[in-house]
Amino acid sequence: MGLKSAFKKKKDRKKFQWKDRKFKVRTLDLYAKSDPLEGANQAKGIVLSKVQKEAKQPNSAMRKCCKVQLTKNGRSVTAFIPGNLAQKFIDEHDEVMIERIGGKQGRSKGDIPGVRYAVIKVNDQPLDRLWLGKIQKGRR
Repeated sequence: MGLKSAFKKKKDRKKFQWKDRKFKVRTLDLYAKSDPLEGANQAKGIVLSKVQKEAKQPNSAMRKCCKVQLTKNGRSVTAFIPGNLAQKFIDEHDEVMIERIGGKQGRSKGDIPGVRYAVIKVNDQPLDRLWLGKIQKGRR
């Protein structure tokens, strides 16, 4: 180590932090560029099909989900349908509103692999009020 070695160490730290994937993703804002919702909290879409996802270990369940094509950009995402037998209120070609589930760092939440969004409205009716039996499903 000699004179001005601290300057070289500082310069090296700046250079080598680009080798760190987390730093690169955060600095270049790569998540926002690949985000289907384009930075919004919620988005509308059309239901393409209803699917079931198998829960991760140690749970064994079929989680009810649906494939949704977003109206704003045409991208297709998988959204979780919360509530007991709530999938009965969702049919193909229904207009749904989805929002982020809120797992860690934009990842999937809980035991549902690869699902980052949840359905909150069906044909402008809140899904939780539908399956509680408070309101009837609206017609389109």
